[in-house]
Amino acid sequence: MTEHMEFRGRDGNRMAADVAGDPNDPPVVLLHGGGQTRHSWGTTLDTLGARGWRVYSVDLRGHGDSEWATDGDYTLDALSGDVLAITRTFATPPALVGASLGGISSLAAIGEHPDEAVARALVLVDVAPRIEEAGRDRIGAFMAERMEDGFASLDEVADAIQRYNPHRPRPSNLAGLEKNLRRRDDGRWYWHWDPAFISGKLGGADETRSSLVDPQRLQAAARALTVPTLLVRGRVSDLLSEEGAQELLELVPHARLVDVAGAGHMVAGDRNDLFNDAVVGFLDEVGGRVGS
Repeated sequence: MTEHMEFRGRDGNRMAADVAGDPNDPPVVLLHGGGQTRHSWGTTLDTLGARGWRVYSVDLRGHGDSEWATDGDYTLDALSGDVLAITRTFATPPALVGASLGGISSLAAIGEHPDEAVARALVLVDVAPRIEEAGRDRIGAFMAERMEDGFASLDEVADAIQRYNPHRPRPSNLAGLEKNLRRRDDGRWYWHWDPAFISGKLGGADETRSSLVDPQRLQAAARALTVPTLLVRGRVSDLLSEEGAQELLELVPHARLVDVAGAGHMVAGDRNDLFNDAVVGFLDEVGGRVGS
């Protein structure tokens, strides 16, 4: 049974979370990508909860039901600071599973604090220090296109998502889309995130934040990783290329790579079954071990 709770981020900001699994089991935290919400993981929350993990799926700052940053701070420093604040609430370090923005924020949180047991394991979902400009720009354009005007109907939303992500079947039941949108008093549907995330002075059009910081910063964070690490790439992703994935493996020699057939950048949503298999298998092997 899914529970609901809140964390506090770096600045005391309220962060909403769904929770599954036995409270006595080791923790794992799911951190979604930019422009998404804690509902973006399909069945992953319940699947991991049934496999011996206490699972927390969190809305990042400015996303979903989490508090918007009062100062508009959506920098990597702020987001990785939120990850650190969350991990410090646990008696034992959690495994971190981060998609895109959630992955880069987790990478920075772990790699930039080598003297702290931030996490017992890291799963990066279709993101690495090196990302492809074309994929980055396509995501940014998709997020910005209806950011201010919204959508007249859920059908309009589904059509927009289908154009952006043609290899994912268009859902016949559109009710699930409501979790990623807000309906305002004007009757229109708007994305469930703070527009300042990309349009504010402390935001940016790159939802991963990878290209908004010194590339050497993320490379250094990757080199500092000592925890078990898995990179899950969507085989038809236009954001993380095979070259970008191989560069991550060079930076983190102990990391493993799983290439998910039929999946683009939104791996967990495109092929939730294969994604779950990869993550469950990796975390089953990591088990309760605490990385250093």
